[in-house]
Amino acid sequence: MNTSSVSGRRALGVAGGLARLAAVDVLRKVHEANAAARTFQPLDIAIERMTDGERGMPMSYIAGSAHHKLRVFDTIRHFEQRGMPAVALPCFESHLFIDELQQNTAIVIVDMIAALFTHIRQRFPQARRVGVLTSPALCESRLFEQYGARAGLDVLTTDAKELRDACATLAAQGVDVLLPGSTDSALSLRRLGAQAVPVVDSFAVYAQHLLSAGQRKPVRHIKLGVVGGVGPAATVDFLHKVVRNTPAARDQDHIKILVEQNPQIPDRTDRLTGNGVDPTLALYATCKKLEDGGADLIAIPCNTAHAFIEPIEARLNVPVVNMMNVTADYLRSTFPAVDRIGLLATDGTIASGVYRTALEARGMTQVLPPLEMQMRVMRAIYGACGVKAGFTGGECMDDIIAAVESLLQQQVDVILLACTELPLLFPQAASVTRNGRTAHLVDPTDVLARCCVEFARGKPLAKRETAQRKKWPVGNAAFAPRETGNAALNAELL
Repeated sequence: MNTSSVSGRRALGVAGGLARLAAVDVLRKVHEANAAARTFQPLDIAIERMTDGERGMPMSYIAGSAHHKLRVFDTIRHFEQRGMPAVALPCFESHLFIDELQQNTAIVIVDMIAALFTHIRQRFPQARRVGVLTSPALCESRLFEQYGARAGLDVLTTDAKELRDACATLAAQGVDVLLPGSTDSALSLRRLGAQAVPVVDSFAVYAQHLLSAGQRKPVRHIKLGVVGGVGPAATVDFLHKVVRNTPAARDQDHIKILVEQNPQIPDRTDRLTGNGVDPTLALYATCKKLEDGGADLIAIPCNTAHAFIEPIEARLNVPVVNMMNVTADYLRSTFPAVDRIGLLATDGTIASGVYRTALEARGMTQVLPPLEMQMRVMRAIYGACGVKAGFTGGECMDDIIAAVESLLQQQVDVILLACTELPLLFPQAASVTRNGRTAHLVDPTDVLARCCVEFARGKPLAKRETAQRKKWPVGNAAFAPRETGNAALNAELL
């Protein structure tokens, strides 16, 4: 059977879990229902295969175990990798952890038990009590009682090992409908004969549901992809800021992050100043790995790397947040009266004009340190005692302080720390003061982190934040203005 999804055809994977006979029966009934339908649907259906290591394995005693969960997840993941948009799960025991499965995959898992209770509500509107013929493990778990409560139905369960006796027991307790809730009971309907109350053909109902129900995408958590290693310490700093800016009371409140740490990406400034290898391909390959890993959004915590992202964005199916745009938007909304922005950045970032373009588009002008001070900025970043070499004090701090002083002398009120290593020198400072003059420090890494957190929590990207305008919803400003860092702290330059 074809396992690929073809336009105009309904594609489906069938994962039997502990119930491979159920998978075969559902597959047969899907084809029967499709053949009997008024409008025939071309189908692409794949059914899992049992590996040699699993043949003859006693499966009945491991329902809900770690082995069971991992085996079903591997099957679903295989279908997802083959391009299947949805998977059928005709294994009642696998529904013990269907929510866990759905939380960890993007493929639609069609809930069989929910479909059965929906059918009962529609087919038997007067029914109030449902008798379920199932396994001892599912009786003990009270799985069906949970589904019944959601459907507004009272549920009684019993062990279906002695099927006729189980039916009689449930009928005596006043059930309105009998629901086979195990593979054996669902496959044994022909042996039951006439019963005092209606009996649902579980697998036939599920097969019909698979054909007729719309495949509604599951609610899933946003995954942030991070191009790491440019540089390594800046990546760790960015991740810290994502965590710090996430409103969370427990681990599970934080957002999913996938990091591709690739310090072998060629130096961006070397290329822009004419002496290095083009990093575009390495950046693109790293972004594609993040995309393949399920990232919904990509952040690159490197200012200079943004000089190379335009051709990369056009080939990606997920948006890259533009650090320059979100930072410039933040500056415009937070400091509406300011039109001169001091820029501490690498020679490459300055040469590329990425900040100049973003600032000018919003009515602001970048102000640079004098040439001799810019040389000290580069030494503070790339020098033997610079930040990239692991230093955050001493010579590198002296160099940056001198550059800051030169910007203050040019009457700027806001200074951008526009290299992701520079915030490591001012980890908590919100402003700097010298000779009675104060300027606000703005950390684009922190701005980027907050934008990514807001997106993950449901706020769409603003129109100018990414070039992927046709692929992603757009909205207003990325976030409410607030000052970068701790406003109570001040870096006094002596």
